[in-house]
Amino acid sequence: MLYNIFAMLRRTDIKEPSIKDISQLYDVLTNEEKEKVLKNHKAIHYKKNDVIYHEGEVPDGLLCLGSGKVKVYKIGFGGRDQIVRMANPPGFIGYRAFFAEGPHVASAVVIEPCTIFYIPKALVFELLENNHKFSLNIIRSLAQELGFSRYRTVTLTQKHIRGRLAESLLVLKDIYGFEEDGITLNVFLSREDLANFSNMTTSNAIRTLSTFVNEEVIHVDGRIIRILNIEKLEKISKLG
Repeated sequence: MLYNIFAMLRRTDIKEPSIKDISQLYDVLTNEEKEKVLKNHKAIHYKKNDVIYHEGEVPDGLLCLGSGKVKVYKIGFGGRDQIVRMANPPGFIGYRAFFAEGPHVASAVVIEPCTIFYIPKALVFELLENNHKFSLNIIRSLAQELGFSRYRTVTLTQKHIRGRLAESLLVLKDIYGFEEDGITLNVFLSREDLANFSNMTTSNAIRTLSTFVNEEVIHVDGRIIRILNIEKLEKISKLG
């Protein structure tokens, strides 16, 4: 774990993220619109565990994730968190509430230092009115997130514990990918976060992880998880 962190700190090819990296936004804009976005956006840096927005707050701008990792969670009954989304760059966060012009129904917290680009509401709606390609990109993003949310709602309520945890590991793989070795998940979650993402208690998550380790499906070293047998993990997820 420490080796991975130090190796990243030594890297010289990591560039500062730019609003230009948010392709869903930037690529479809005219040169004039790009210039206006460059002049009017803000780059905000967050540390690990910083709160980007709280449930109940009303957004006044569009938030674009330029780098880092963010979890979006809702406090459920009994005070237990339910992680509803794991966000990765480049992309938008909190934009359902923004376009609905209502409050956030969940909170967003940083799990890996990130950069957020803030674009004022007036400018976003000006772009929506004048650039149909930008509008279509926003609609496409909302539709994709809605489809994934509906899928997760069904699987997290109908699958057994093993199936839920297996699926969560595969979803994390799809979102964040592997490190250079091709087996280590490129995200390091606490057992509690992994449980909250899988709709189970922390104790159940720990026991199920141990079972997967004994079955040689995964290898666990602290928060580092390596997937050793992805075919078996996919089978467990499919069987539920």
